[in-house]
Amino acid sequence: MAETVAVLSQKGGTGKTTAVRHLADVFRRAGLTVLAIDLDPQGNLSDYLDVDPEASPTIREVLTGEAKAKAAIHPSPDGVSVIPSNLSLAEAEVALAGKMGRELTLRKALKPLAGDFDVIFLDCPPNLGLLTVNALVAADHALLSAEAQYFALQGVEQALEVIELARDGLNPDLDWLGVVFTIADMRTVHSREAQASLKAHIGDKLLDPVIRQSIAYAESAERAVSIIEHRPDLGADYLALADELLRRLGQTAARRRLAPMLAAAREGTAQR
Repeated sequence: MAETVAVLSQKGGTGKTTAVRHLADVFRRAGLTVLAIDLDPQGNLSDYLDVDPEASPTIREVLTGEAKAKAAIHPSPDGVSVIPSNLSLAEAEVALAGKMGRELTLRKALKPLAGDFDVIFLDCPPNLGLLTVNALVAADHALLSAEAQYFALQGVEQALEVIELARDGLNPDLDWLGVVFTIADMRTVHSREAQASLKAHIGDKLLDPVIRQSIAYAESAERAVSIIEHRPDLGADYLALADELLRRLGQTAARRRLAPMLAAAREGTAQR
């Protein structure tokens, strides 16, 4: 059965979609079958994974009942399966708002895929609206992304309120995996203080691996290649993050397969 992980943030610019793109890639490299679902009308994840912008059907048609989820799965050059998105998803969200049981729409649509993948990532829009609630109701786990800045704690607290809403009678078994600290320059006092503040409030729910800030992520997105290939030294951050998430998900065999890649990346980083 697939482990479904909803990745969310209270606002844009936290590196959330970049995290989904690279975690999906690393999990695939660790031998897992991965599906990434783009729930953002901006379609950035679909673009990052180099899915044809004209690909159809998309998640919009899945949510409106015009297509089955299996029919909306498209391949990416990286080997990650994708259900893409585009701006028409915004119309679907409006239509969903008037439906009975609207929060359950995505969970029902994804149920037939449960045995087809090891992990399903849900890339939520950069807000805490109906699409995000649908993702949390459909998910087994929630992962938050937080930018290394002063208001990170406020954003995390707001996202946790939505997680509690999803748990309240809709998905009581929803697990909170933790918070990934992104776009961080740990050489600055500001980033270190923001990290310390989060750590003081949420303890070990703040994941130890930190995703460093770099223009290389924009470059890798433009070229539609993984950061693992574009900048292996930065890719070490995502290998470490994936390892920690696999530990929390109980994916022992995948961690063993990932271990040589992580060791090589860390050695390469130490030599730079």
